[in-house]
Amino acid sequence: MEIWQYLLDNPNLGIFCGLFFGLIVGSFFNVAIHRVPLMLYREWHQQCKEFLEEYPSLEQEPKNINLFFPRSHCPHCKKSIPGWHNIPIISYLLLKGKCASCHAPISLRYPLVELLTAILFAFCVYSFGLNWQGLAAIFFCGSLIVLTMIDLDHQLLPDDITLGLMWLGLFVNIFNVFTDSTASLIGAITGYLSLWSVAKFYSFITKKEGMGHGDFKLLAALGAWLGWQNLPFIIIAASFLGALVGIGLILFKRHDHRKPIPFGPYLAGAGLLAFFWGPQIIHLYVNWILF
Repeated sequence: MEIWQYLLDNPNLGIFCGLFFGLIVGSFFNVAIHRVPLMLYREWHQQCKEFLEEYPSLEQEPKNINLFFPRSHCPHCKKSIPGWHNIPIISYLLLKGKCASCHAPISLRYPLVELLTAILFAFCVYSFGLNWQGLAAIFFCGSLIVLTMIDLDHQLLPDDITLGLMWLGLFVNIFNVFTDSTASLIGAITGYLSLWSVAKFYSFITKKEGMGHGDFKLLAALGAWLGWQNLPFIIIAASFLGALVGIGLILFKRHDHRKPIPFGPYLAGAGLLAFFWGPQIIHLYVNWILF
């Protein structure tokens, strides 16, 4: 404190110390400026090589594809699907789970996703009402459904969704919709850094990547929506669900233990549990531990 007071009493000396410290840190910054891009380029180069070797050919897919173009079509025969064949669940039942043109089987996932979405959206309205809180809950649940399915298929959690979900959660909770703004901000920061720290430690010890960065962003988004108080439950529940399913798949030889299992679906599932029943579950657990 005496040194600090001395510097306050002698501003010129304080300026000199700041100048000296800036020179030292600036030297380190130059190293970082040069090396960090090289480290990233090397990592991206390796990832691109692995991606191009493993990803299926896209030659049969339309070049200009987005969420609205081209029209829905059968992935087998490429025939456009008429509107009455696109009625949720009903069309699947009427078509007996087969394409009307080539009779190729239609994945059961389509009606299951439709049904799950309908149930969750209805439950959002039931839980929060048909108001801004209910609409926000619908967006939250819908985003988690999309992320879960993409991650199951491609082991990928797109930034456009995870980061958008995180920013929206921070915005929504400015108005204390699901938690207060401070808990939301701390939740986003803590959510990202908690998994990031674990992944970096694992990478340092094993020299292998153990978790994708999309998982960090997804947990940050969950923290932004639900607050930091729910993060311990989400992490524990997601780890438990992931371990349980992973062990079951390996035991029944439905998954090669050498291949990574996406963690996003379990984070999403735990996030939904915390979203609807987090306080009740935590209360029951605490009572069980104490009594």
